Amino acid sequence: MTATMEDWVAALAKELDLDLGEVDVQALLDVARDAAHSVVRPAAPLTTFLVGYAAGRRAAAGDDIAPECAKASALASSWAPE
Repeated sequence: MTATMEDWVAALAKELDLDLGEVDVQALLDVARDAAHSVVRPAAPLTTFLVGYAAGRRAAAGDDIAPECAKASALASSWAPE
């Protein structure tokens, strides 16, 4: 991750009152890459939003986003448009 990206993520997390220690930024970047390259570029932001939404729903149980990222990456990697 570049310094600009790190600065942006830190500033955004602060603005949104998020603890970055709870977020696997690289996993989110990886799933965005998979969606952008395997589906279509605009799928990247929507995919990361949906992963985050699903992870947020699991937060009360103390779970991380690894399962959501893995599911989204696997789906994107195997995506075959009809």
